Amino acid sequence: MQSVRSIRPTRARPILLLLIALVAAAVLGAVLIGQAAADSSPSSVSGVPGAPPDGTPPDRTVPDTASGSGSNGDDDGRVPDGTTVFDDGAALANLDPDLLDAVRRAATDAAADGVSFVVNSGWRSAEYQGRLLDEAIAEYGSSDEAARWVATAETSPHVHGDAIDLGPWEALDWLAQHGDDYGLCQVYANEPWHYELRPDAVGNGCPAQYPDPTHDPRMQG
Repeated sequence: MQSVRSIRPTRARPILLLLIALVAAAVLGAVLIGQAAADSSPSSVSGVPGAPPDGTPPDRTVPDTASGSGSNGDDDGRVPDGTTVFDDGAALANLDPDLLDAVRRAATDAAADGVSFVVNSGWRSAEYQGRLLDEAIAEYGSSDEAARWVATAETSPHVHGDAIDLGPWEALDWLAQHGDDYGLCQVYANEPWHYELRPDAVGNGCPAQYPDPTHDPRMQG
C-alpha cells in the first residue's frame, strides 16, 4: 500500500511548470519583436543596398535635380523632374552618342518589364559642375569629403558627356541585373545611379567598381 506522502502532489512541480511557461513566453516575445523590427526596417533593392522604403534616392546623393528653364532644362545641363532618356535638351543632347544609344536601348527593354528610367543628370557644363562642387564642399564641410560625391569640372565625366545619373530605384535594380548587356556599368560603389559606357562589358561583364570617385585615377587630374 502506498503511503499518503507518495500520492500527494508536490509543491515543486507546479512551480517548475510555471517557470518553464515564463521562459517560453519570453523567448516567443523576443522572436516576435525581432520579426517586427525586421519588417519595419528600410527595404533593400537587389543590387542597390540601403534603398529607402519610398524608392527615392536621397537628395544629397543626386544634388542636381533642380528644374531648369523650359520643359527640357537649360544649357547648363540641369533637367526638370520626370525627364526621361527619350527627351531632348542639353543634358541628353550633349551626351556621348554611343552612351545615349545604349541607355535608350536599355530603357526600351526595361519598359517591357514595366520599369521606367528617369534622368537625374547627364551632361553638365563646366560652370554648373563647379557650382555643384562648391555646394558639396559647403554641405560636407571639406573638399576631401565633397570629392567622394562631386568631381571637379576638369575631371568630371559628366562635363565630358560620358556619364548619366538615373533613377528611380526600380530602374537601378533593373540595370544592376541587365546593364552589362548594353555596356552600361555602375562605376562607383557609393553611387548606384551613376552609369558610364564600357563596351567590353557586353561580353565580359562590368569591371570592378571603385569604392568612390576619389579612388578613380581619372579624378587625380
